[in-house]
Amino acid sequence: MTKIKIGFLGAGYIAGVHASVLARDERIEIAAVYDVAKERAEKLAGSVGADVAHSVAEALATCDAIYITTPNTKHTELAILAAEERKHVFCEKPMATSLADACRIVEVAGKSGKVFQVGHNRRFAPVYAELKRMLTESHRPHSAHVKMNRGELLNPEWVGDPKVTGGFLYETTIHMFDMLRFLFGEVDTLQAIGSAHEYPETDDFSVLLTFAGGMHATLASSADAGWLFPFERVEVFCHHATIVTREMESLVYSEGLDGCHTERSMHQLTKEEKWGYAQEDRAFIDSIVNGTPAAVTALDGYKSVELVEAVYESVRTGRQVEIGSAG
Repeated sequence: MTKIKIGFLGAGYIAGVHASVLARDERIEIAAVYDVAKERAEKLAGSVGADVAHSVAEALATCDAIYITTPNTKHTELAILAAEERKHVFCEKPMATSLADACRIVEVAGKSGKVFQVGHNRRFAPVYAELKRMLTESHRPHSAHVKMNRGELLNPEWVGDPKVTGGFLYETTIHMFDMLRFLFGEVDTLQAIGSAHEYPETDDFSVLLTFAGGMHATLASSADAGWLFPFERVEVFCHHATIVTREMESLVYSEGLDGCHTERSMHQLTKEEKWGYAQEDRAFIDSIVNGTPAAVTALDGYKSVELVEAVYESVRTGRQVEIGSAG
């Protein structure tokens, strides 16, 4: 079988994570790496036996599929360019940092006829995959509380620059907006309150959400909360049952009235598997090889951007936002 040639646009940390996973997949060859900082491109290319591309055009010309692993605000134009060139595209989250740009990508990706996958890795993490299975098969959720905190926006220094991230919610919290849809279905409405404390942008959020299926949830996200474990947590409340995730490390659930609980730990897995990176990369290549739809589509990417924009709109206006009318 002819190997699928993969190119990377962006050679930072997350590119290295994906490259290390892909390098073990016999179906692919990492052919080219491009980064605006040539030394970063050289380092990543050298670690996986790839060539250094001297331009975006050169990387596109030599590859069948492209990983977009640049800073957040650079994703849109590269994603559109790669899709227009009829390349398979893996675009790291967020797919875009505005609803208008997300809409453009959905349109172009739909016309390309190629696989377009968005890097919402939490969907593949065993903790969340198991929670999804439980909610689908045995535990009907009534309500939930979700949190996603950071200890700071200082390291690396670019995480505190909205010109790079698109805004705090686009950097890490957007994962949990995707999780809300993945676990509980489509959001109907949300109301948000935000405040600014440490950084020159809104850095603390509280959100109340309602869902098409009838349940409701709260989400809290702080940019300066301290690195207390678990910084990421989902609590789901069912009929005399509670299910709780602790980052990607474990899932705890309690049923009945006696207070007993069971814990499933993922400590034996590598980080690539615990966090779902290995599984999402395999899924992307599987879709290319088998001609099947992406596991996380451009529309999924759009929907997570829509929720982030709705939160910012609600904070700005002080009003509840109906999803589908954000912006």
